[in-house]
Amino acid sequence: MAKEKGAKGIEELPGIGAASAEKLETAGYDSIEKIATMAPHELSEISGISVDAAKKAVEAAKQATTISVKTGEEVFEKRKQIGRITTGAKNFNELLGGGVEINGITETYGKYASGKSQIGFQLCVNVQLPQGKGGLEGKVLFVDTEGTFRPERIDQIAKASGMDPKAVLENIFVSRVESTEKQILTIERADKLIREQNIKLIVVDSLMSLFRAEFIGRGALGERQQKLNVHVHKLQHLADTYDLAVYMTNQVMDNPGILFGDPTTPVGGNIVAHAATTRLYIRKSKEEKRIIRLVDSPNMPEGECVIKITPDGIKD
Repeated sequence: MAKEKGAKGIEELPGIGAASAEKLETAGYDSIEKIATMAPHELSEISGISVDAAKKAVEAAKQATTISVKTGEEVFEKRKQIGRITTGAKNFNELLGGGVEINGITETYGKYASGKSQIGFQLCVNVQLPQGKGGLEGKVLFVDTEGTFRPERIDQIAKASGMDPKAVLENIFVSRVESTEKQILTIERADKLIREQNIKLIVVDSLMSLFRAEFIGRGALGERQQKLNVHVHKLQHLADTYDLAVYMTNQVMDNPGILFGDPTTPVGGNIVAHAATTRLYIRKSKEEKRIIRLVDSPNMPEGECVIKITPDGIKD
């Protein structure tokens, strides 16, 4: 197995040689930071070294780890330069503060055929636009869990935008996954593709479909949420590391506890709720119209806008 850059650093820790580093890497502990947060007995069990040696290795990893901080003003200046992808609709962009942000996860939930995937298709095209025209000049990783990816729709939207549909489609890398293991692994191993292909948007359509199908009943809920937690945190890690945007769609259920008002509730519980930087709820209106409500955002107030899903894409 080829070692990642972080795994070579592990070998330099006292008591950990090439064989132990290989075992740790296989178990997912492939960086100094991960070793620094391990319990010595856990490190000993996985790597095969003694507990005393593990204690020294963990302490050495802690000493080798640096914690970086920035002032609020530095963060503010960076926020001013943050990249955004236009949605194609002025009102929708304004609702989001200028478009779909990089360095975060935007989740859209709604009922079947409400338009969640259509927004994803539009973003797949728009992210390829020049930066001055609402794009990031980047490519796309599309994780398709439900067989919803439609190249014909991308072709249609690209033509309406005056772009070469063949070139647009060649810049979208589609991973059709049919199990939660494949879904998780696709994201876990996405770093190389992101670096080599200048990926600036990851679309997961949909996040919870396979998790709901495979983990059935209350007995499986704990394991499901644990795996889901790791999965969405990896998505956020990729967004932060590579300055890209993550757009994911989510399914819904009717909450029987809500007696008045709309009982539509996104699935995934608090883990998905906390992981999403921005949450949107989309519902059908008359004809082509859709109502989008901004449910949660760290910097924008709650609000609504109306869009149209037309043959040419998302419009006001």
